[in-house]
Amino acid sequence: MRTTPRLRLSVHSTVAALLVAGLAWAGGTSPAWAAGTFRVAVGVDLDTVDPAQMTTTTVSNMIDYVVETLTTLGPDGKVQPGLAESWTVSPDGLAYTFKLRKGVVFHDGTPFDAKAVKWTFDRLKDPAIRVPVRGSLPLKEIEALDAATVRVTLSRASAPFIAALSQTTTGILSPAAADKNGNEYKNVVQTVGTGPYTFKERKKGESFTVTAFDRYWGKKPTYDTVVFRIVPEAATRESLILAGQADLIVLPPVADLPALQRNPAVKVLLAPSDRTIFISMNTSKPLLGDVRVRQALNYAVDKKAIIQNVLFGAADEMDAPMAPSLFGYCKVGAYEYNPAKAKQLLTEAGVKPGTKLSFHHPTGRYVQDKEASQAVAGYLREVGIEPELQTMDWPSYISIINAGPAEKTVHQLAYLGWAPGFLDAAQQMLQFWSTQHPPAGLAITFYKNPKVEELIPAADREPNPDKRKELYCDAEKTIWADAPWLFMYVQRFPIVYSAKVTDVGSLPVEKFSAIHARPAQ
Repeated sequence: MRTTPRLRLSVHSTVAALLVAGLAWAGGTSPAWAAGTFRVAVGVDLDTVDPAQMTTTTVSNMIDYVVETLTTLGPDGKVQPGLAESWTVSPDGLAYTFKLRKGVVFHDGTPFDAKAVKWTFDRLKDPAIRVPVRGSLPLKEIEALDAATVRVTLSRASAPFIAALSQTTTGILSPAAADKNGNEYKNVVQTVGTGPYTFKERKKGESFTVTAFDRYWGKKPTYDTVVFRIVPEAATRESLILAGQADLIVLPPVADLPALQRNPAVKVLLAPSDRTIFISMNTSKPLLGDVRVRQALNYAVDKKAIIQNVLFGAADEMDAPMAPSLFGYCKVGAYEYNPAKAKQLLTEAGVKPGTKLSFHHPTGRYVQDKEASQAVAGYLREVGIEPELQTMDWPSYISIINAGPAEKTVHQLAYLGWAPGFLDAAQQMLQFWSTQHPPAGLAITFYKNPKVEELIPAADREPNPDKRKELYCDAEKTIWADAPWLFMYVQRFPIVYSAKVTDVGSLPVEKFSAIHARPAQ
């Protein structure tokens, strides 16, 4: 008889203490718009404010208030003009010429122009700068043809390049601010962009505050100030929204979603997501270098039970190494719950019962991440593996699991999510391409398969969509069999916001859309 790990969060016993903490942030119980402030509670601290160094969707979501990109994604996931009004592509797919929006200024008052685009993109391709998702940006040469025209030449053709330019990573920065207010060429600590809000203050581990930019070129935001508070515990975020001390929160306790949906004081948005949740297996370590062990761990965990009893249905089991919303997805299989097969594979691989594996996981970054990690650990113990669970704040967590090269790593298992910044398999496949092993990128499994190494770049440069899909499907089948991940699920993205505000939405790359939120009439 199988036992299923279960853990329900309850907030009621801690409400009083949380309200006291919330008052210090909210400044009382007045409506947010009375002070012109929109208050957002998120689960993780910013590990960087430098667009080039982005690793985390939630952090990118906050920085999007400050910086803008040449292209953007609409609510439907389709590419739209951003700071570039239009573009043309050479017949060989290597040269892109952009016509830039005129009359745009940076927050420091300097003009946005082709020189600023060139400076930003030159920095992105500079190997001295840490750019974790550089793999989707094969930049070779950037030329400012005139103040409003820039030509970008690629080192290789890349079919999704225009979509890739919508990522926060490519946010255009003011060159004039590169050495001011603590900024250095290699590391930006005060972001100066063209967005509707300006960087005001960052308190590590506490909050990030932005204020409206009165010279913004586009639609002006309603609120004068937006404060993002760092609140790792889902129950605490929920208490803040229920007490009227936050206007929007992400990732509430999913067990409470039905009650929140019935509560007239708040609105619940179960947004679609392209985020795959997985347990990364560091294949550079002897034990996890054996495909039989990796497959065994996939068979050992009952993903369906975790989705039902820990995530309360807020996810769908993975059947491919990417989300179905991505171009290039194809269903390739399943690792059904089979502890007997898991034990057999472990025995064949010579793994003795009681073998220990380090297992790092975050708290508050993903839907029920702590609880799901504990459930996974329980299943692994049932097949003879002893996981050593470790959790910490998000910046510390990222610094450990993104360490490289392989010989410097300490993690073996790591609970992680990956949400491509645009809806294309090209970005997902960076997780399985050896060019992206840390420190160059974020492929923390250190997985490498010669067939996959050929298929990924071939698909990226293939202009024919049908052929691209075939190439990606072939790669997915190989990756699934090699099992560098313990494939878990595609999570949904719950957003809860006050019924006193409106014009809140989402983007299909797991971002909330609230820059133009306003008081409900």
